[in-house]
Formats: sequence, structure tokens, C-alpha cells
Amino acid sequence: MADSLRFFVIGCGSIGRRHIANLQTLGVKEIVASDVHEERREGTREEFNITVVEDLNEGWEHNPEVAVITTPTNLHVPLALEAAKKSCHLFIEKPLGAGTTGIQELLDAVKEHHLISLVGCNMRFHFGPATIKHLLDKGAVGKVIGALIDAGSYLPDWHPWEDYRQTYSANESMGGGVVLDGIHEIDYARWLLGEIDTVYAQGGKLSSLSIDTEDTVDIVMKTVAGANISIHMDYVQRSSSRTCKIIGEDGTVLWDIACGEVKVFSPSSDSWETFSPPSDYSTNQMFLDEMAHFLRCLEGAEQSVQDIQEAAQVLDIALAIKESMTSGQRKVLAR
Repeated sequence: MADSLRFFVIGCGSIGRRHIANLQTLGVKEIVASDVHEERREGTREEFNITVVEDLNEGWEHNPEVAVITTPTNLHVPLALEAAKKSCHLFIEKPLGAGTTGIQELLDAVKEHHLISLVGCNMRFHFGPATIKHLLDKGAVGKVIGALIDAGSYLPDWHPWEDYRQTYSANESMGGGVVLDGIHEIDYARWLLGEIDTVYAQGGKLSSLSIDTEDTVDIVMKTVAGANISIHMDYVQRSSSRTCKIIGEDGTVLWDIACGEVKVFSPSSDSWETFSPPSDYSTNQMFLDEMAHFLRCLEGAEQSVQDIQEAAQVLDIALAIKESMTSGQRKVLAR
């Protein structure tokens, strides 16, 4: 069973600790963790009563079978490659990387060692996008013509206990910026509406935030099937916003994370049908469901919803968006 495997969590920031907590909730007993920051190591050791090390080599000495990589983005691929060469199955937080360097070598290592991989795509497990996916798959709005997606929140509010200027989100060298941070929206747009054909983007650092990454981007994408997708993302909005509207020939789907509901309009009945999450639904549920899915993948019961190969395709879209934002040119994606 997957819960008897040895896990090595590399990175004890907020998402790393969340995954440790969820692994323990799901019955995983053997977890070793590592972080370069002493305060995080001590806090993680005390909170979860697990072995926490500073040196990666000490972590590898525990012979883990699964690596959970929750470091800044620029370290994802190098650490994943190191783990893959040690025959560790891989859970990697989004995005897969900050660029294309090392990805082919990682893909080759995963194939050579027959490894299971999942790259963090927790919004696919959120009640909102998951319900939209179900509705679209059953043809609730007919042929999809377009989508309007918005996601924004004020970066200094993300982790009020730390200086936002020191986080990876604020630093280009660490793989930050709203495009890679907001790759969830890019990923679930592709998941809902199909393969992306072209992208065009405008944006940059438009606010007075003390960061060296883009804080705002507006993206227009066209799917291979011909639907238009418009995505706005930023580090600025107060209050925060996360919404999605899907426009079809036979209806419209709306989702707003603030209220949690998904609504679908049917012209035949001239009315809206509302789908509500369970009354006890919490933000952590999608992360818990995501990790439970990964454990089932390790057991061979399910196929990964986003392995490294697919995550590399999503990263290609994000990098094309960044290139378009810089060049001002529409990008055609190679397929």
C-alpha cells in the first residue's frame, strides 16, 4: 500500500507543511523532511514529530521511495532529477519548472526508472473547476465559444507572517511572477476546453510592489477546437478574486470562489441551476483529494491526472505567454 512507502518532503514552507499534514491524515507513517531554513525545520519537527534534516544527503540516507518537492520553482527540476535518478516517485509542486532546462533529461529519467509522477494541479480537485468539467463533459452548454477567467490577489497578503519581497513569487531568479504562479488558471483552462493553439499576452510590472517579476498579465488563447479563452491574473487585487465563465451555444456556466457555487444557465428553461459545495467544504479539501489521488496512482489504482509529460506541455504554454508578453507577438504553439 502507498501509505507504507517512505516519503521525503523537500521544502517545509506553507505548502510543504500542508502536504505533510495531509500525508499523515491519509495514513502515511514514514516521512522525512528537509529545509534550508532552521526556523522551518524546527517548526516542522515540532508540529509533525518527524525527522527533519538540513542536508539533502542525510535525507537520501533514509532511502525514500517517494519525493515531494515543494521548493522555489527554480529548484524543482534539479531536485526532481536527483530524486528520479534515485528511483523515487515524484510529486512536484506547480509549475514543473521555471524554464525548459533539464526537463528532457527529467522525462528520460522518469521513463527509464518507470516512475509515477504528479505535478501539483490542485485546482482540478477544487469543487468549482471539477463541477464545471463535469458539466462540460456532459454537454450542458453545447459547443463552447469562449471562456473568461480572472484570478487576482494582493501578494503581500499571501503570507503575512513573512516579507513578500523575499518570497519566490517576487523574484525572477527563483521562478516567480504571476504567469508561473498563476499556471493553475492556464492548466485548468486547457483541461476544461482542450489543447491550446495560439497565445497572445500583455502585462508586466504595473504596480508599485517591490518585486522584479510581472505582477499583471492579460492573456488571449485560442484552442485547437476554435474557442477563445481570456485570462486575467494579477498580484494586486483587493479584495481577491477567482472566477470563471464558460460561454456555450446552449448555455453559460459561472463560478465564483467567493460564494463557492457553480451556476449553469439553460435557455430551454430560461433559468439557472445551482451546484453548491458541501457545507463543511474547506480549502484544504482539494489538496487532500489531490494527495489521495497521488497515493492511488502509486498503488496502480489510478492514472496521474498530470504527470511530468503533461505538466511540461502546460509549462510550454506559460513560457509562450511570457515570451508574447515581452515581444508583443502572438505565439503559435508547436504540437
